[in-house]
Amino acid sequence: MIAKDEVEEVYRRLAEAMPGRGKGAKGPKGQPDAFRSCIACMLSAQSLDRNTEAATKALFRLAETPGEMLALEDDAIRDAIRPCGLYNMKTKNIRRFCETLIEEHDGIIPDTREGLLALPGIGRKCADIVLSFTFGKDVIAVDTDVHRVCNRIGLTRAKTAEKTAHQLEERSPRWALGEGHFWLIQFGKKVCRARTPRCDACVVCDICETGPIGRAADA
Repeated sequence: MIAKDEVEEVYRRLAEAMPGRGKGAKGPKGQPDAFRSCIACMLSAQSLDRNTEAATKALFRLAETPGEMLALEDDAIRDAIRPCGLYNMKTKNIRRFCETLIEEHDGIIPDTREGLLALPGIGRKCADIVLSFTFGKDVIAVDTDVHRVCNRIGLTRAKTAEKTAHQLEERSPRWALGEGHFWLIQFGKKVCRARTPRCDACVVCDICETGPIGRAADA
């Protein structure tokens, strides 16, 4: 991994080069409240964005609250979310999630990572996305793009997104947590792309562990 002072320099450069959190930044899949944000996150697991969108729209036409969701038959939930795949497991998770939310939290989504992770069907990625987008917490949520970029640059060295999230939390300066997700994901989509990274346009190429300059330095 790159050194601690280099981590700060990466964030400084990305902050200057990337737009950060825009005024139009929305919660997970554009959902308007914490409950629907959590459900949308659960449905997005191993699903293409367009399929997740179709599933969330169909489901929220039937129910928009934990109580309304529990009033649905399992077959109704399964049929609505079928486009996003894994619909049997996701139906069970949705029902357990809603039951726990009502029994232990009076139907209110907790606004802490610990509280969110205690809910059935909510993992670290989903919890951090909800914390960042819905509750405005200073958290770097790690999705596919962020995981790839961080391990390619050397901000982290982890095989899973969850381990990347742990390492980022330990190594990132506090001032970068609020905007870090946005800088990294924008950088991953515009420059440090999965298949054809634009190293010629990279503002951290001289620090990056896997870029042409970094490789030359290790030779």
